[in-house]
Amino acid sequence: MAGTPQQMSGRTWIDLILLAFVWGLSFLAMRLALDEIGPLTVALHRVGWAALVLWIVLALRRLPMPLSPRVWLAFAVMGALNNVIPFSLIAWGQLTIETGLASILNASTALWGVTVAAILLPEEQLTPRRTVGVILGFAGVLVAIGWQALGTFDIRSLSQLAVLTAGLSYALAGAWARKRLNHLPPEVSATGMLTSSTLLLLPLVWLVEGPPTFDLTLRSWIGIVYVSTMATAVAYLLYYRLIRAAGSGNTMLVTLLLIPVGIIAGAVVLNESLGPNAFMGFALIALGLAVLDGRLLGKKRLAPDRADG
Repeated sequence: MAGTPQQMSGRTWIDLILLAFVWGLSFLAMRLALDEIGPLTVALHRVGWAALVLWIVLALRRLPMPLSPRVWLAFAVMGALNNVIPFSLIAWGQLTIETGLASILNASTALWGVTVAAILLPEEQLTPRRTVGVILGFAGVLVAIGWQALGTFDIRSLSQLAVLTAGLSYALAGAWARKRLNHLPPEVSATGMLTSSTLLLLPLVWLVEGPPTFDLTLRSWIGIVYVSTMATAVAYLLYYRLIRAAGSGNTMLVTLLLIPVGIIAGAVVLNESLGPNAFMGFALIALGLAVLDGRLLGKKRLAPDRADG
């Protein structure tokens, strides 16, 4: 979504950095939960508890929820694209790859967002600057995963592909939301989306991984509580507040800021280490996003429809 530059207050910068920490730590939280439960169950816990929190928010703010079947069908599609598919894929990918690498590959969301918008939304054009930014960014993705991954399909390569596919799903969700849900308050859209995601995941989890279990260690519950309440429910509210206060262009900065958080969290808590190619890829992705953003050239900025963990 194109946007004109906006000045950011001190409060807005604090919110931006806070959101980067919240989303950056989500990769670590998911990895903690994955020690005891499967990726689909992690995704179910994430959307289920987050939906409960947002229903409480709606009740406190006295925001009505639409009852139209057409709107709830839109919520279901949005939930599948923005929650069920990406949350499950990222969780599955993190069974094999490092949390820091997952956070780097998650930045592809912004690159997919530009590409999908150019294809599906007539008002968006893939200008020369945007094209250069996308090419640089995806070159960074290839460097981060390693060129050798292109010729192999081992479990690590498939895990990296899963995280990249999650980014594409986020981008498709953004395009869908702009077409179908733009008329609703963001809190209502988020609640309907997460509720639909929960209903979609329940039978899938039961069939694939068995009945959801609640007999977990404190370590796993810490991961679940964090990723559902902080990294999903609270993060959505903070994200939409940032959009209103700073514009989508400035909010895109969170895509870059969350990456160091994910890398450091994985290194400190899980003793993970990334190779030089991951950091070189991060640098190229950052350059690509900076070109898309337009700050290097003093142009209007472009933001992704969605960029989270």
